[in-house]
Order: sequence, then C-alpha cells, then structure tokens
Amino acid sequence: MSSIQPPELVCPAGTPAGLRTAVDAGADAVYCGFQGPTNARNFPGLNFTPEQMAKAVDYAHERDAKVLAAINSFPTAGRTHVWKEAVDAAVACGVDAIIIADIGMARYLSTRHPQQRIHLSVQAGASSAEAIRFWCDRFDVKRVVLPRILTVAEIKQIHDAIPCEIEAFVFGNIGMMAEGRCALTNYVTGCSTNLDGVCSPAGDVHYEEDRQGNLTSSLRDVTIDRFAQGEHAGYPTICKGRYSAPHREHYYAFEEPVSLNLTHLLADLVQVGVTALKIEGRQRSRAYVRSVVSAFRGAVDDYAAGRTPDVSHLLALTEGQRETQGAFRSKTWR
Repeated sequence: MSSIQPPELVCPAGTPAGLRTAVDAGADAVYCGFQGPTNARNFPGLNFTPEQMAKAVDYAHERDAKVLAAINSFPTAGRTHVWKEAVDAAVACGVDAIIIADIGMARYLSTRHPQQRIHLSVQAGASSAEAIRFWCDRFDVKRVVLPRILTVAEIKQIHDAIPCEIEAFVFGNIGMMAEGRCALTNYVTGCSTNLDGVCSPAGDVHYEEDRQGNLTSSLRDVTIDRFAQGEHAGYPTICKGRYSAPHREHYYAFEEPVSLNLTHLLADLVQVGVTALKIEGRQRSRAYVRSVVSAFRGAVDDYAAGRTPDVSHLLALTEGQRETQGAFRSKTWR
C-alpha cells in the first residue's frame, strides 16, 4: 500500500466554522454550499454567504486544502438565474471546483467559465461509463461522485472506461438509492428535498411518550416508528421507519437505520482507482466533523504508510451504532 498515492480526503462543512474544523482536522478538500436553494442541503442556519465562502477559500488555501462548492440542486423553471448567480459567485470566490448535477448549469458553467474545474454531483445519478463519458465529452467534467449502488468491482470497470477521476462515499448516511431525489418527505410535508434541502424538517418532527415509557416518533401526522422503553430512538425519517402492513408487522419497509462505513475497504477502493474519499454530513456538528475527519485522516495516512489503522471508535458515530458496507461489498445488500 505504501507505493499507492494516498486518496484525497473530501470532508463536509455546513458553516464557516465547520470548514475551519474540517481543514484543521486534516481534510484535503472541503465541500460546502451557498445559502439558498442552489445546494441540496438548504437547512436553516447552514451554508455560506459569498463573503464567507471567499474567506473560507483563503483559509483553506493557506493550509493547502481545497474548497469544492456544491451547486448541485435542480433549478426550477423561471429561476435559473439564481443558480447562474451562484456559479458566478463561486468562481469569483476562487473555489477549486464546482459540483453540479443539472445539465443546464453544466452548460452554463463550461461555456461562461471554461477554466473552472467541474465535478459531477452524485445527484446526477451517473452510474455507467457511458453516462460519465457523456458529461466528460460535453462539459469537460474532471471528477464524478459515484452513486452508492456500485460494488468495488463495478467501480473498477467504470474507472477503466472513463477519462475522469472518481470520488466515492466512504462514511455517513447511506440514503435512498435515488440519491437526494427522495419524494417521501415532499409527500408528507410539502417541502422539497431538492430545493429546501430537507429530510424530515425539524418543525414537523414530534415525539410522544406513553405511560409505559414507550416512544412514538412522527413526521407531521404520519407515525414513523414506535420504540420500546430503553430502545435507542433515532431521528425520524420516512425511509428508515418501521411500519405495519397487512403481510407484516413493524418492519423496515425501505431501509434500516444504519450508516455507511467503508474503513475496511479503503485499500480496495484505492486499488481500483478511486481518487477521492468522501465523508457525508454537511448538517452534522463540528464535533462530529472533527472526530470523523481526524479518524479518516489517520486511516488514510496509515494505509499509505503500510500500517493497519484502528478506526473502531467510528462505530460510535454511526446511526444507531450500526454500520454497513452497503452495495460496495455485495449486491445482496438491498
């Protein structure tokens, strides 16, 4: 492993303070977005103004780290100027790359700012060599963030057939396979997962405890789960709730609450050509970012030096203290 070039460690930042935390903890690159609907994590209190982004770029560059601006939501008709202004602002801030998903924004970016490096967001859902080559040929995309539906062997096949770098998720929420285009929250709350950046908005979340200490979680008027006294209760998201149907009682109909953790596949990912390792979680706390980034910094450095890293403490930061290698290990994972 010592002869292999260490992969770039790409880390999340929801705020300027979060970015500084990620950089100080050892991130090679940090991805973040502007306030508003132009990125897929439009949470209240998160994201950057153009002035904050410019200062963040200066902070990162002074420490040899990169800033990747996520402008990766899909514009609505009549409002494309909002996304174009965000692209212009990111270029003016001096970001190292802009992460896009919309084909119209890709065209605008590649023609208006041809010198700007473009990364293809996971939201674009490009999971085949043919699709990725199209983006590379038409818009000179330099890196693709692969959807979390591919095995390591499939990633190698794609790597051997495309002209750009590959970035792969290695830790955090594994999410629905539609990659950020979930319509379940939209259906229940009326808030757009794409434009409002929400997955179960906090204002619609409710907990109710009965006399026996059992806890019920709900989103607006939809019951998401019921937990026995003492059972760990996670944040209620529709895709990870337990439901009852005529054929089955109290089961995970979509996904189980579990986090992606590929620490034991790092060497495999690097060997098949993955250039950058991505940690999910722009909405997470600075303490979470510091812990996860520090752990992966150590793991990547250990692998590069031929040592076996100890990342056992990362399990405490996974959802429900449960982890999975998802589809990366085998297609048998649903």
